[in-house]
Parts: sequence; structure tokens; C-alpha cells
Amino acid sequence: MDQKIRVGAVSYLNTKPLIYGLQNGPLTEKIELQLDYPSNLTSLLQKDLLDIALLPVAAIPIIHNAQIVSNYCIASDHKVASVCLFSQVPIDEIQEIFLDYQSKTSIMLLRILLKEYWQIRPSLLEGGADYISQIKDKSAGLIIGDRALEKLEQFPFVYDLAEAWNEYTKLPFVFAAWVANKKINPTFLEEFNIANSIGFQRMDEIISNLAYPHFDLSKYYRNNISYSMDEEKTKGLTLFLKMIERIN
Repeated sequence: MDQKIRVGAVSYLNTKPLIYGLQNGPLTEKIELQLDYPSNLTSLLQKDLLDIALLPVAAIPIIHNAQIVSNYCIASDHKVASVCLFSQVPIDEIQEIFLDYQSKTSIMLLRILLKEYWQIRPSLLEGGADYISQIKDKSAGLIIGDRALEKLEQFPFVYDLAEAWNEYTKLPFVFAAWVANKKINPTFLEEFNIANSIGFQRMDEIISNLAYPHFDLSKYYRNNISYSMDEEKTKGLTLFLKMIERIN
């Protein structure tokens, strides 16, 4: 029997349509699927403990032989809703920001926007397990993923990072892409692309099974998240990776 392809993805709501086909389609016998935090997927791909990962794009430069291997990604053309800066005061009054420890890409995007778009210089602090409770007065916080969706109505000032990026660059923002660290059989990659597409044919079923009370998932999947890696997203990703080089 051929060795299974080791595939890693994040376990957030935004990946559910992509991984549905990997968990339920004909590819299930050919892969080992592991769900983890974005930062952990980076480490696993670096150590060659995965073959393909839905990788936070800021990590692409540090993966040996990195190559994007799918037509699908996690991106947003405007508001993403699940990657936001939350604050009790307007952005020009923020003095410090607690950073979500789960995603390097979102942190790098925030750093770029603070410097280039908002042109402010608050202190950036690593957030602990309970950092959300520290978002008060002039201390803000970057929250990503499902937790961000649950906090959207709880703060007077919410700055959507994908929306800010689009206003600044006029381009979409790509948060994660399917990245391999080695050459993968082209026939498998064709099957992998097809498996990625299955969830979009079962969207109503996925939403119904999740029964998520905090945010309209139909709106989230169909409007906030954009899953196709098209030419405009490639331009946005290329620009982001160049800006990372400048800011580091």
C-alpha cells in the first residue's frame, strides 16, 4: 500500500468547507489529517512531520522548498470578521496591544497596518491564555478565529484587519494556503483539489451541522471568506510577503 500523505489544517470554523471533503470524500484512505493551531502546523511542516499544510502565509518563507499546491485558500476580499483588533477606545488612543498567540500571519499583518496604514506605534505584548480579559482602557487585543466571531458585539471599537488591508492596498488578503514542503504526485494533487471543492457543494449541510449561535455562518462562508486562489489574491499575497521582508 502507498504511504499516506500527511495533511495538516487548522481547526477553526473557516476551514470547515475545505476539510469536509478530506474527512468525508474518497481521499480519506490516502491521507492522514491532523488538525492544530496555525503556529503548530508551521512547526510540523518545518520538521517534515507533515507533507501538506493549510499554512499561515507568513510562514511560507521559512519552509524549505515551499510550494502552494491547491487552487483553494483562506482569504478575504473585504471584511473577514474573524481577524480583528478589539478596543475600548479609538485606534489613535490605543497604547498597547495584546497579541493572539495562535497565528504569526495575523500578527505580521497587524504590524504592517500599524506602521503603514494607521501610522501609530503602540506597544505590542504577547497575550497569555487569558489576555482577552486584559482588553480594557487603552489596552487593545488582536483576536483571531472563532473567538473573534464571538466577541464582535462586545467591544465598541472593532478593526477588521482584512478590511484595513483592502483599504490600504486595494487587494484581497490571503491568510492561509495549502503548502507542501516537497514534490507531491500531480495525480494526488488533482484529487486533493477535488476533495477541497466537495464542501462547497454541501455548504447548507455543514452550516446546519455546526449550529453556531454567535455569527451567521452562511454570511461568513459566502461573503466574509473567499476560498479561491485567483490572480488578485496572488498579487495580495506577493505584496504581503514583500512587506514582511521590509518590516522584519
